[in-house]
Amino acid sequence: MDTVLLRDTESIEDSASPHGTQLFVRSQSVVSRRVAGETLIVPVRGKVGDLASIYSFNSTGSLIWQSLESPKCFDELVSAVESEYAVERDLAEQDVKQFLHDMLAADLLQILEPLQMVG
Repeated sequence: MDTVLLRDTESIEDSASPHGTQLFVRSQSVVSRRVAGETLIVPVRGKVGDLASIYSFNSTGSLIWQSLESPKCFDELVSAVESEYAVERDLAEQDVKQFLHDMLAADLLQILEPLQMVG
């Protein structure tokens, strides 16, 4: 499974360059709330919250999640982390890649191609 994870992470990096066409957005099948400074995410499956799969984000994850309320490209997310936390771009890229990978694996995010945004 680690090999698959690595491949998925690499595909995010390769296709999510500033010139990449992928846009990331929150899945419509989740409920999220900020509670005591943390962001909690509950997937909704069959119109019922999946309480066995609650996700909690730290401040970096919360920033990225908030940013994904509307579609964002990889570079926009990296810039948000870079400016909010005054970190090196390489570290911001690693954090965003890992977050996107984890959220895609959990079906909490969707990837939109530009054509999906029209209409």
